[in-house]
Amino acid sequence: MKNRPLFSIILVVFIDLLGFSLIIPLLPYYAQTFNASDTTIGLLLASYAAAQLIGAPLLGRASDRFGRRPILLISIFGTFLGFLVFGFARSLTMLFASRILQGITGGNLSVAQAYITDVTDSKSRNRGLGMIGAAFGLGFIIGPALGGLLSNISYSVPAFVASALSFINLILIAFWLPETLTTETRARMTQNKPAFSLSALLEALKHPLTGPLLITRFLYSLAFVILQSIFSLFALKRFNMSVVSTGFVLTYVGVVSVFTQAWLVGKLSQRFRDPILIQSGLLLLALGLLAWAFAPSVLLLVLSVTPIALAGGMLNTIVPSALTKTVGPQEVGGILGLATSIESSTRVISPLLGGFLLEKISYWAPGTFGALLLFITFAYVLRTMGNAGDPITSSTNT
Repeated sequence: MKNRPLFSIILVVFIDLLGFSLIIPLLPYYAQTFNASDTTIGLLLASYAAAQLIGAPLLGRASDRFGRRPILLISIFGTFLGFLVFGFARSLTMLFASRILQGITGGNLSVAQAYITDVTDSKSRNRGLGMIGAAFGLGFIIGPALGGLLSNISYSVPAFVASALSFINLILIAFWLPETLTTETRARMTQNKPAFSLSALLEALKHPLTGPLLITRFLYSLAFVILQSIFSLFALKRFNMSVVSTGFVLTYVGVVSVFTQAWLVGKLSQRFRDPILIQSGLLLLALGLLAWAFAPSVLLLVLSVTPIALAGGMLNTIVPSALTKTVGPQEVGGILGLATSIESSTRVISPLLGGFLLEKISYWAPGTFGALLLFITFAYVLRTMGNAGDPITSSTNT
């Protein structure tokens, strides 16, 4: 593993996610200043994920053809502009424009993951991607709290601070982050001429190795994002928890997730192959969601989110890492972009589904649904990925 490029990209991801998460707490409140309805606020929140659904695979494929560094520069510049539009917004239209722009250019996590793939071998890749996930999680731990404090000054201040962080990132990438694609790799990519279209990327679903991994990514993300999106509402309705108490629980989830991705995944990957880690993560997440659904007290609720955070950290590291081992170097960015796009689609679906189950059935319905979905996913993984001791790898990526 090459230390300087690895440290550089981790720093880039941390700064990027810190800026992004600064504005998360104030989005609904800012929209309400323009007399937005609850439905409109929901659409505003979903617009980012919907735009990322389109942007992530395009950015990933572009990084395969033109290099990681130039695509990172373009995407971070788009994020910088999006934050400026958000800060200067004087209407709901400008808020929507800023979120859509940030979503289209915000698929750079897949490019960062492709960068990690370039500077690691198959043995150290889980650890490298885990550190990216840890930087991602750390940004989400610090950002919302800082954004909430800055919003006491003005709703525009967090956006301007986020734009300043994006500008710092641009400078960091321009002057410190080296390109990782070699001349030989560029030549192969030019010769192969990978199709620059979403339809070509969707062909990956038919691949005997990448297809099951992408489907698994969608199914476990659907269950996991249900918890993420409605946990605050669940805590209020079930236990009448305050905003502060809910915030502490979510911070705890973030800390456990960072620990898992920064340290635990690397240790586990030295002892177990990817399939058994994926299967274990699915079972652990299913049991955690069941415990969450039927937790009779706040203490047991906090205990129930521990396996959820552990499993989420494992799966969000192991599955992307396994995907990179199923394709050749010229396809890594594209396949990671597609995986990010699939995960983004769940951020459009899951909040609506979770809210419906919570309102129309009961407080236990979202967690129970997620657990059942994960048990089905576990059976699917057993059938499609073979023996848990077998590696997930492709002859094209040796």
